[in-house]
Amino acid sequence: MLFESYSPNDTEKVGEYLGSIANKGYVICLTGDLGAGKTKFVKGLAKGLNIDDYITSPTFTIVNEYNGRLPLYHFDVYRINDTDEMHEIGFDEYIYGQGVSVIEWANIIEEILPKENIWVDISKDMEVGEDYRKIQIKVNGEKYQGLIWEMIEKCEF
Repeated sequence: MLFESYSPNDTEKVGEYLGSIANKGYVICLTGDLGAGKTKFVKGLAKGLNIDDYITSPTFTIVNEYNGRLPLYHFDVYRINDTDEMHEIGFDEYIYGQGVSVIEWANIIEEILPKENIWVDISKDMEVGEDYRKIQIKVNGEKYQGLIWEMIEKCEF
């Protein structure tokens, strides 16, 4: 499903819609160029999970944890050189745990991700406008069937 964002607030809103319907064990894989809006999307996701904390990208810590309706485990794997690093921080316990895991730069660790996931790709199109983003959401696996329709029902733009 393609969502179009014309502002950073729109990008955040799409994340919020997903967060508002997210369930325990959701794995959300984020891809997109630097500055595409991945962290903005995560801020919205956190808002949808009723998290009031200030959300930052865990670029140097690999994972930030936040508490809300469900725990949010926010990974940034941009600097990961080897998937063994992910196992060392307890990656499996996070993604098979009680919260929602969102992974920026998920393509870097694709081989260790669960087959069932939500894949979100955010891309810029400067010809349309500086703040314009295409947010492509694809669900993989039975666990997420119906999710896109739930988001469409909630989406206000």
